[in-house]
Amino acid sequence: MDLLSLLCLAVFPILMIATGLHDLTTMRIPNWISLVLLATFFPAALLVGLSPIEVAIHVGVGFAALIVGMIMFALRWIGGGDAKALAAACLWMGLTGLAPLLLWTAIVGGGFCLLLLLVRQYYPMVAPAAFRIGWLARLMEPKGDIPYGVAIAIGALIAFPEGDLVVRFLTAR
Repeated sequence: MDLLSLLCLAVFPILMIATGLHDLTTMRIPNWISLVLLATFFPAALLVGLSPIEVAIHVGVGFAALIVGMIMFALRWIGGGDAKALAAACLWMGLTGLAPLLLWTAIVGGGFCLLLLLVRQYYPMVAPAAFRIGWLARLMEPKGDIPYGVAIAIGALIAFPEGDLVVRFLTAR
C-alpha cells in the first residue's frame, strides 16, 4: 500500500514539471494535465487516509481557485491553462498547503517575470540569429506573453511537502 500511495503522490510533481516545461516551450498548458491531476487526486487522498470532510475541503479549495482563475482569465491577467493548472494544484494542496503554494507562486512568478523582462531587453543584441527561432524566439518576444505556468509549477513543487497529502503520507508511516 505504501508503494501505491507513493506512486499516486508522484503524479503531482511529475505533472507540475510537465506543466512548467510545456508552458515554457509552447505558451500553452494542455487540458489533459489538469484533468489527470483532478482524476488522480481522489485515489491519492483515499490511499493516504483523508476523511470525506477533508476531501470536500480540498475540492472546495480547488473550486474556489478555479472561480478566481476564471475571473483572472476574463481580465486577461493569466491564461486559461494557468487558471486550470492553479486550480488543480490548489485541489492537491488543500487549505494547509494553500498559503505556501500561493506565496511561492507569487515569489517565483515575480522573479521569473523580472528576469524574463530583463533578458528580453538584451536577447536580440547578444543572441546569434540561429538562436532566434522556435520556442525560444517566441519566449523572447519583447512584448510577448509570460508563461506563468512555470511559476505555478515551481511554486507547487516547493509547497508540495507542506500539503495535506504529503504530510498525511509521511506521518502515517
